[in-house]
Formats: sequence, C-alpha cells, structure tokens
Amino acid sequence: MPVPLLDTNAQNLPLEAELTAVFTRVLRSGRFILGEEVADFERECAALTGAAHAVAVSSGTDALLASLMALGIGPGDEVLCPSFTFFATAGAIHRVGAVPVFCDVCPVCFNLDVNSARARLTAKTKAIMPVHLFGQAADMDAVARLAAGNGLAVIEDAAQAFGATYQGRGCGTLGDFGCFSFFPSKNLGGFGDGGLVTSNDETRAEHLRRLRNHGMHPKYHHAEVGANFRMDALHCALLRVKLRHCADYAEGRRQNAIRYTEELAQLPGVAVADPRQCRCAEAQDQESRTRSTVLALPAAYRHNHHIWNQYTLRVLGGRRDSLRDQLVARGIGCEIYYPIPLHRQECFRRLPPHALQACPVAEQLAGEVLSIPVYPELGREQLAEVAAVIAAWVIAA
Repeated sequence: MPVPLLDTNAQNLPLEAELTAVFTRVLRSGRFILGEEVADFERECAALTGAAHAVAVSSGTDALLASLMALGIGPGDEVLCPSFTFFATAGAIHRVGAVPVFCDVCPVCFNLDVNSARARLTAKTKAIMPVHLFGQAADMDAVARLAAGNGLAVIEDAAQAFGATYQGRGCGTLGDFGCFSFFPSKNLGGFGDGGLVTSNDETRAEHLRRLRNHGMHPKYHHAEVGANFRMDALHCALLRVKLRHCADYAEGRRQNAIRYTEELAQLPGVAVADPRQCRCAEAQDQESRTRSTVLALPAAYRHNHHIWNQYTLRVLGGRRDSLRDQLVARGIGCEIYYPIPLHRQECFRRLPPHALQACPVAEQLAGEVLSIPVYPELGREQLAEVAAVIAAWVIAA
C-alpha cells in the first residue's frame, strides 16, 4: 500500500469546519496585519514553550535572521553552527554579513558536537547557533558552558522542535533567542510559511517586535532599519486552532517512533543508536558498531522530550540508496535530510578556510541518513507496511 512521507490533509481536514469559521471571523474583522489574533497566538505559544515572550514572524528563516539582527551580528563577526542541518541556519548568518563557521555533529543525536565548536572559536566568534534537529534537543548545558566561558550569544534553531524539551525546559527558552518554524511539515504545521521567536528578556522581545515591522516605533519613526517580518493575522488565527492539538500531534509521532523501534530492532543487523556513544558534549568515544550492523535506528535521550519531527535511519555500508529505491518502488515516501553538509555547499566555497574545516561525521551522515513516515495520523497498517518493506530489505542485505 502506498504510504506518503507526510499527509497534511489527514491532519487539517478533520478541523475544516473550525478552520473555516476562523477564516470567516478574521475576514469579517477586517484586521489582517498584527492585532489581537497575532497577540493571542503569541501569548499561547509563550505559554506552551515556557518562554516569557513570543514574537510571531513571517518564517522560521526570518526568525533566525531577526534574532541575528537584534543581537547586532554582522560583517566581521563569526557564528558557530552545525554543518549537518537545513540551509536556513547558515543562510541567515551569511545574509547579515557574518561568517558561518561550520562544526561537526554527533553521530547519535545528529546535533552539534560542542567539542568541534570549541575547537573553532576565534576572536571574531560572537554567537553559537545549536539546532535541535529532527525534534530532539541539542546538549544545551554544554552549549551554555561554552557560550558563558567565551562571551557568546546563543540562538536556538528550534525550527523542528516546537514543544520539545531539554531536562524539563522548553526548547527555545534555553538561550538568548529561540527560533521556530510553522512550515506545513513541522509538528505545528501551518498553511504556508510562518515562524516565531521566543525570549525571556522583555527588552529583546520588544526590539524584535520593532524589527519585524521595518524597525518602526512609533508609527513612521525609524531609529533602525528592520524588515517586513510580520506573520499574517489570518495565519496566526488558523494556527491557534491547531495549537490546541499540538501535544496530541507530538504524542502520535512518539508512539509511531516507538512502534518502528519495536518492530525493527528485533531484526538481525539492526541496532538502536546508543546514547553512551554521544559525542556532542564532553565524551569523545568513537562508535563501536560491528560490521554486521546495516541499519541504525534513532534514539530518544531520557532527559529530552523528543517530538519526532523526523524518524531518521542511518543505513550503513554505503547501502542507503538501495533501501531508498526499495521504499520508493513500493510507493512509500522517504527523504534524505540532508544529502550535502553545509560546509560542502557551493555558495559557501569562498568562506575563509577555518570556516570550512573538515566535518567527517556530517559527511558520513549525509551518505547514510534516510527519514521515513512518522506523522501522527499514520495508521497502524501503513506503519506495518513501511516496517515490512524495511525488514525485507534488511534480511536481503
């Protein structure tokens, strides 16, 4: 049976009547830019994440960009970031004129290797941008120690981690700014582009509100140059409907991840990633998998609330494309997140050499990772079909 990587209609259409009513309400209000819908959405997001303040913006990318602008980061500055992540992380740094300095990542949790980041500090480093990739928090205690010891700002790229926590604290509340995306594929999936910036500092939050509206305060007075980073009132109103279901969506993904692991971990040649081999903080242990392992399943750390934006396999031994082809042939959606690490992207080839140092784990992961359907509306029969195709491939391999 065909199984899509994501089915937005399965989530949105059951809410059609309520969403339509909200659209009508906003239409009749005549208020489409900022206003009460935006303010209410921001308050509800702040409450869910545990942040003191939340500022709705036009996209997750613009959330990163506005945060960098608010911190005054620009030409002559450097920002540490992982090489294994979506392009927007480094693209936003480059757009403000700063240099993204690419760091390696952990082969277990896929997040920033803080030891790699520490080794790439320079006198020009002004900030560090950890990414909570695939819905699991980076090691924020280690990030905080590095930042505090070197006077760095911390911008959390939490685009894939709305509702995730680290040691009981919400992602997006652990640094100077937290940046979220409401792109349709995210756990709180919107109806187009949309984003959010969280902060526990009132002054910074107010600064962000000015920046998202061309730096204007009061009306037609501009003490600085901002941009149009506003999120539409209609989009905020529609997302407020889904926000009430966000915890259920995350739980559905978590249950599907558990079922995959239970089904697949029993197979010969399949192993669950071992958190003891994590190297994103102080440990420097190398992986100790045997040559017979062909598939590594993702792990959720006990101190994290993993929201499973993606369930990402590692296919070892150069056989990733073989499994992908098998899934595609059976009509099962899958995707490679991400096939080219950022330090290898053509647009960054003219960066200073120290910004492009080797990231061997990122390069290894780029050749191994494969994400499979895990969205909350995935039916048991669909999940069983995905697991069966993977099992058949593992046995044949």
